[in-house]
Amino acid sequence: MTEDKIRIYIMGKPYDVPKNLTIMKAFEYAGYKLLRGCGCRGGFCGACATVWRTYNDYKIKVGLACQTLVEDGMYLTQIPFFPAPKAIYDIEKAEPTPEQILKTYPELYRCVGCNACKKICPQELEVMDIMQLAIRGDIEKAAKLSFDCLMCGLCASRCPAEIAQYNISILCRRLYGKSIAPKAEHLKQRMQEIHNHKFNKDVDKLVTLDEKSLKELYFKREIEK
Repeated sequence: MTEDKIRIYIMGKPYDVPKNLTIMKAFEYAGYKLLRGCGCRGGFCGACATVWRTYNDYKIKVGLACQTLVEDGMYLTQIPFFPAPKAIYDIEKAEPTPEQILKTYPELYRCVGCNACKKICPQELEVMDIMQLAIRGDIEKAAKLSFDCLMCGLCASRCPAEIAQYNISILCRRLYGKSIAPKAEHLKQRMQEIHNHKFNKDVDKLVTLDEKSLKELYFKREIEK
């Protein structure tokens, strides 16, 4: 092994890889073809959650494979998603109340405010604050603070109370969108227009245009303020 390479273990097998690679690129350097868990490759889809442990270290570590650089002695395992409780509910019947959230995810009562969920979040979201807002029923603020959540599940992997923070966050966003956010009347109107086939002729015309004509039409379009 040369000085610019380190040894890692993927699914128990040893590989020597360049030390400046991300975990994802190291997988591919070692000959793995990533068909799942590779997503956007830029840290914004949350698909590449990875578990590893290093030699003589008792801690299990987690991170996104597209962001994390390899370390010498890493024992790596890809996971398709982090297993966590996911409640089944009818969003049409759900009410935007703290009682609804705590009934759906009663484990939220177990939050001890340790902040481990925030420390591991690749988006640097205030995850613990979001959970406290959910407990108090401030659904609008919880929804807005969790807007950039990737649903990667790393928060749940670090929670000593075994709370699925990312699933609770998306419940808040769904409740906000259904019952609290202002209704988009222009969207309702446009949907009715589509239902009435108002744009069928325009669409039929578009499919006959070549790429150059489509680009010209696109750049000349009227942009809504």
